[in-house]
Amino acid sequence: MTPPLQTEIRFASTWGGKRKGAGRKLRRGRGPARHRSRPALASRFPVHVTVRVGHWIRRLRGFRMAAALRQAFARGCKREDFRICQFSIQGNHVHLICEAASADALSRGMQAFNVRFARAVNRALRRRGRVLAERHHQEILRTPRQVRNALCYVMQNARRHGESTAGWPGGVDPLSSARYFDGWRVAPALPALADGLAPVVSPARTWLLTTGWRRHGLIGLDEIPAAGRERRDGAGTGAG
Repeated sequence: MTPPLQTEIRFASTWGGKRKGAGRKLRRGRGPARHRSRPALASRFPVHVTVRVGHWIRRLRGFRMAAALRQAFARGCKREDFRICQFSIQGNHVHLICEAASADALSRGMQAFNVRFARAVNRALRRRGRVLAERHHQEILRTPRQVRNALCYVMQNARRHGESTAGWPGGVDPLSSARYFDGWRVAPALPALADGLAPVVSPARTWLLTTGWRRHGLIGLDEIPAAGRERRDGAGTGAG
């Protein structure tokens, strides 16, 4: 009797190994975000945070969108261990100047903010689905000059991007926390806020963000910040 032959079974190679289309997808016009561990954060240091939306989201910078995002900023500044002290809305990203008790507090605060932010964007655009392009970028600000440059960069970022300043009340960006900022060289003439509106930023508590940065001069209403590399290096005249 002839013994039966074992038939070879070939499995499709669909798992493991290098495959076309596998791996983290590249962002449009940018390299992939690197998932590095976040650095330790002392509560005395403010943080500059950038939150970027995907290319599938239309322009953020508009009064309708700003009104929708107001609640996200207002709630983000109410936590005891995490505070949003300044912000500005740009075309495809938002800048924040924050204070946090620790790296964990910053992470939790930003997670909560990102959820509210994404919901507000979707609500304003009457859509559903993903909003953020990547996890947020953060820069710990350890010196008075770094803080001064970061504040100028955030408050005057629209000028750096060439946005028209026509119609800006008091000469400051209305899609930012500029009206709450008390570090202008000349105080802008601004109309009073409507009664009942909750503040959208929290008063700073750290020495660097309240007092220290002023050693390098207050910020001019028409000051244009330098590019990111110059700002981080502390180059220029403090306009970074």
